[in-house]
Amino acid sequence: MLFDLAPPVVLAVALLLDAFVGDPRWLWSRVPHPVAVLGMAIGWTDRRLNQRSPWDRKVRGVLVLIAIIAVSGALGGAIAWLTLATTWGWLLEALVVFSLIAQRDLYSHVRNVAVTLRRDGLEGGRRAVARIVGRDPDVLDGHGVCRAAIESCAENFADGVVAPVLWYLVAGLPGIMIYKAVNTADSMIGHKTDRYRDFGWASARFDDLLNLIPARLSGLIVVLSAVAMQGADPRAAAQAMLRDARHHKSPNAGWPEAAFAGALSLAIAGPRRYHGEMIRDAWMGNGRAQCTPADIDAVLRLYVYACAITAIAAVSLLGWAN
Repeated sequence: MLFDLAPPVVLAVALLLDAFVGDPRWLWSRVPHPVAVLGMAIGWTDRRLNQRSPWDRKVRGVLVLIAIIAVSGALGGAIAWLTLATTWGWLLEALVVFSLIAQRDLYSHVRNVAVTLRRDGLEGGRRAVARIVGRDPDVLDGHGVCRAAIESCAENFADGVVAPVLWYLVAGLPGIMIYKAVNTADSMIGHKTDRYRDFGWASARFDDLLNLIPARLSGLIVVLSAVAMQGADPRAAAQAMLRDARHHKSPNAGWPEAAFAGALSLAIAGPRRYHGEMIRDAWMGNGRAQCTPADIDAVLRLYVYACAITAIAAVSLLGWAN
C-alpha cells in the first residue's frame, strides 16, 4: 500500500516541506546544496572551455549542455533506483525533490525587498533586490526596485516552482534534475553578452524549450489564483497575458509576468538596464508602473494562492495517474 501511494506522497511531502520550511541553512552550510554543486561544475566549464573563436565556443557550449543533461539525468536515475531498493526510499526522494523547488525561498527573498525598502530606504531596497535580479540596481528608483522584485517573483514562480514540479510529474527524479541543471546553466552562462552569447547559446535555447509549457501553465495558474484572491482581477489577468506576453523579449517570462500585472492592475517589465546596456522591452500589463512595497505584498499574496493551486493540482494529478 505504501508503494502505491509513494509518488503523490513524495510530491506532497516535498511541497509541504518547501512551503513551510524552505532550504535549511544549517544543512547547506555543512553539505553543498545540489544546485551549488551544479553551479561549481558549470563555472569550471566556463573557465576552461569558454575561449577561442565564436564557433569553438558554440560547439563547446553544445557539448557542455549534452554533458549536463547526461550527468544530471544519470544521477537522478541512480537516486530513483536507490529509493526503490529501501523501505523509506520515498522519503529520500521527497527530500531530493524538496531541495529542487523554491517556493519558500522565493517568497522570503521578494518579501525582504519590501521589508528592507520600508526600513532602510532606497539604498537598502537596492541592495536587497540586487540579490534576486540581474539588472543594474544603482539606476533604480523606489518604483523600479519594486517592479524588479515583482518581476522576479512572477518569472521565478514559473521556473522555480511550476517547471520543476511539472518535469517531476513527467519524468520523475531524472526529469526534475535535468531541468534544474539546465536552468542553472542558463542563469550562469545563458546571457546575451560578448562572453556568453556563443558559449551559453545551447543552454539558453534548451532552457527556453523546457520552460515553454511551464511558463504558459504558470500564467493560467495565476489567472485561477486571481479568482480566489479578493482584490485581484482574473479577467484582467487573462487579457494582459494574452495581449502582452508574446511581446516580451523572452519567449516565456512574459506569461507569468503579464498575468501577475494584469491581476493587480500593474505595469512591469518595460525598458530596463542590464550590465550597463538598456534593454528595450514591452510593458506587461497596462496599470500603474509606479509600484510600491504594498504592491509587492499583494503580489506575494497572489503568489501564495498560485503555489497552493499548483501543489493541489500536481498531487491530485499524480495520485490519479498512479
